[in-house]
Amino acid sequence: MSKRVVVSSLIGVAVLGAVAAGGPAMASTATEPALEGGSARYLAPSGSSAGSLTFTADVRDDSGVRGLEVLSWPARSKLDPTETELRHADDATCRGTSDGTSRCTCTLKVTRQEAAELDRGAWYVSAPAVAGDGDTVFLPRAAAFDVGR
Repeated sequence: MSKRVVVSSLIGVAVLGAVAAGGPAMASTATEPALEGGSARYLAPSGSSAGSLTFTADVRDDSGVRGLEVLSWPARSKLDPTETELRHADDATCRGTSDGTSRCTCTLKVTRQEAAELDRGAWYVSAPAVAGDGDTVFLPRAAAFDVGR
């Protein structure tokens, strides 16, 4: 995760994106994609075990789901990421759960050294999702988590 975590008030970049099978649109009118239920969980390294950052969200669109990206950043950095700033991201896994809906999850390993360099306190996750037809939805604060001491 070292390429995704930057020390001292800088951002840690974690990207979630993946291709999920999407069937043809069943509705007569196209809908906008939706990103729902975003949650993030940070676990600090313990003993000899690495820590982790896990982000999970449901993405829905009648054309299916192409992928999801995520950027995590410390709240005190005062960053306000935009969708276009999320180009340098990693992919995550999205799996279809029903027609047009996928659950996207990414778990990133956090080493003891990386954890020591992270800003303490509140962090946010920004997430753009792409539907099968290319439409997008962007949540600048899709989830929040805390990095403790």
